Amino acid sequence: MYKVINAFKDKENKNILYRIGDTYPVDGYKATKKRIVELSKEHPEHKKAFIEEVKEDKE
Repeated sequence: MYKVINAFKDKENKNILYRIGDTYPVDGYKATKKRIVELSKEHPEHKKAFIEEVKEDKE
């Protein structure tokens, strides 16, 4: 699971607006590994990442 750390519109999924704190991806949409990598790394134009992985505690 991933958490949005900078707001963005997902051009690959009907321009859905993700706000800070939202879960990525929305229910019913399966993001590709390539897309997750693109959003997790610093974007060359915007100079920031948009999502980060949420580690779940296994207790």
